[in-house]
Amino acid sequence: MGVPAANRDGESTPRSPEAKVGMHVEDLWDIQEPQLSPTEKLNACFESVPVSDFPTAPYNQVIEIKSDTSLAEAVKILAEHKIMSAPVVDVDAPEDASWIDRYIGMVEFAGIVVWILHQSEPSSPRTPRTPSTPSSPSSATAIAAAANGLKGLDLAGLLENGSDFAVPTSGNFFEALTSSEFYKNTQVRDISGSFRWAPFLALQKDNTFLTMLLLLSKYKMKSVPVVDLGEGKIDNIITQAAVIHMLAECAGLQWFESWGTKKVSELGLPLMTSDCIVKVYEDEPVLQAFKLMRKKKVGGVPVIESGGSKAVGNISLRDVQFLLTAPEIYHDYRSITAKNFLTAVRSHLQKQHEVYPLLSTMVTCKRDDTIKDLILKLDTEKIHRVYVVGDNGNLEGVITLRDIISRLVHEPRGYFGDFFDGVLPLPQSTRV
Repeated sequence: MGVPAANRDGESTPRSPEAKVGMHVEDLWDIQEPQLSPTEKLNACFESVPVSDFPTAPYNQVIEIKSDTSLAEAVKILAEHKIMSAPVVDVDAPEDASWIDRYIGMVEFAGIVVWILHQSEPSSPRTPRTPSTPSSPSSATAIAAAANGLKGLDLAGLLENGSDFAVPTSGNFFEALTSSEFYKNTQVRDISGSFRWAPFLALQKDNTFLTMLLLLSKYKMKSVPVVDLGEGKIDNIITQAAVIHMLAECAGLQWFESWGTKKVSELGLPLMTSDCIVKVYEDEPVLQAFKLMRKKKVGGVPVIESGGSKAVGNISLRDVQFLLTAPEIYHDYRSITAKNFLTAVRSHLQKQHEVYPLLSTMVTCKRDDTIKDLILKLDTEKIHRVYVVGDNGNLEGVITLRDIISRLVHEPRGYFGDFFDGVLPLPQSTRV
C-alpha cells in the first residue's frame, strides 16, 4: 500500500492524492539541510506544504447539518456517512454572512452522548432511578421531566457537576425515548450547549500542514475545518483518520520509512499504560462507558471481563448511534449493561450483514511492532485506537490516532503566537 507506481515512461506516478502529497514531502525532504535531525526535517517539510494540498473529503463533499435539523435526522446523517461530526449551519444567518457567523459549531457523537446522559439522569439527585425498583419513574416520565428541564440548561457542565456513575437504563428506555415527540422535535440547535463548549477552530487554505498536524495531536482536535474565505464556507474537513490514511499511502517513501520503521516502544508509545487506561467492566451500565469517555476526555474504552483483566470488546463515542438508530435490539434485556450492549449490537450487525470496527474483535498490537505496521492496521480496519497487549493477552496500553500524529511532528517554541486569541475555551480542554 502507498508505494508510488511507475508510469509508461518510467517516471514515478502517485497512486492516490495522498501519495501525491507524500511525494511532495519526499522532494522537500531531499533538499533539507543535512545537519537537521529527521524530526526537524519533517517539521520543515510539513511547514512548507499548505493545507489546501490535503485531499478533499470523499466525493469532494463536506457534509453539513442545518441548525433546524432534528436530532434524529442528524444521528442518521452521521451514521450513514460514517463520520464522527459535521459542521452546523445557522439557518438564520444572512446569505452574505462570513464563515464565522454562518456556522455555530460542530455537532458530533460526543455532544449527543451528553444529551443522552441528561435524558437518563433522574429528575432529582435525591431519588436515584433504577429499572428494577417498582417506585422508579417510567421512561415516559423521565423523558417528560427531561423535556421540561432541557431548555436553557448548560449541558456542557452536566458531566462535570453530576454523579461519577451513570444510572442503569431498562431495555426499553431508548425505544420510549426515540418514539417520543420530544425526541422527534428536538433540533440540533436545541442541544448547542453540548457542543458549543468546544472550540470551533478553522484553518485558512494557506495555513500549513504543520499547523494542522499540531491541532490534531497536541491540541487534541478530532477534526479541523478548512475555510474558503472568499466563499465564506468550509472547503474541507481534515480528520485524524484522514491523516493516518495519508501516512499509510506514503509507505515506501524514504521520509516515511525513516520514521515508520521504528518500533512503537522506540517512539515512547503507548502514552497511556495499563494503570491509566480508562475502562468499563462488562456488568456495568453501558451509559457508564459513555460517561467515562466524556469525563476522562477519551474517544473509546475497552470492556473488561468481570473479575479479570482481559478485554472482551471496545465501545467508542460513535457507538452511541446504536442506542438511537436501533433501540429495539435491547428490548429483551432488563438493563443495558456494557456486555448486553456489545451482544445486542453484534447480533444486529450480523443480521444486517454489516462489518463494523472493533465491535467484532479487539484489534491489538505488541510493543515491538513498528509504527508503520500500526498505521497500516489502523487504516485498513478504519479504527481509531489499537490496544497494546502482552504475551499473556493482558492489556498493557492503548495507542490512538492522536498519539501517532503527535510522534510525527513537534511544536517549535512560540509557533502559534496569538493564533488562539479569542478562542474560548482553549484547545487544551477539548476531547482526546
